[in-house]
Amino acid sequence: MLHSVLTHLHAYDPREDDQRSLRDAYLDEVSRRGEKMLWKGLAEHHITASCFVFSPSFDQILLTYHRKGQFWVQFGGHLEMSDRSLDETALREAREESGIHALELIGGIVDLDRHDLHGGFTCRTHWDAGFVALADPGLSVSVSDESEAVAWWPVRALPIGATADLPHRVERALTSLG
Repeated sequence: MLHSVLTHLHAYDPREDDQRSLRDAYLDEVSRRGEKMLWKGLAEHHITASCFVFSPSFDQILLTYHRKGQFWVQFGGHLEMSDRSLDETALREAREESGIHALELIGGIVDLDRHDLHGGFTCRTHWDAGFVALADPGLSVSVSDESEAVAWWPVRALPIGATADLPHRVERALTSLG
């Protein structure tokens, strides 16, 4: 898995200077800390993978209302030992949290976001790598134990209660695909 994380990070070629700097910081941290950056419980800082699920026309996004965080956000979470790659983690998390198994992952990393967590979480900092998947908005969704709701939203009208950085991250994901 360490090789996959480093491969994905090296392949990420962002347009924004802050994303390039962040990618370099990720590479430095992962290279320095190694496996400790991958698995929950080994360190206060670790890599997570998230998935922005868009409609095929890219005008809608599927979001989850995170139970612990009490906010709307893209799907995502921690790497598991059974995951073979970083993008597989993002896809698994999106499938588990949305109930949609017919997701099509496209491209590589589209967004990096390092964020600190509040006291309700067991770790202190997530170093998140975002990917994109497509799904038909007509498919049934389900709510996992980690959330209170799952719903489609217009990309240009994200819900009240979304994380403050979500609009910029969604825009970055969309821009990176085109």
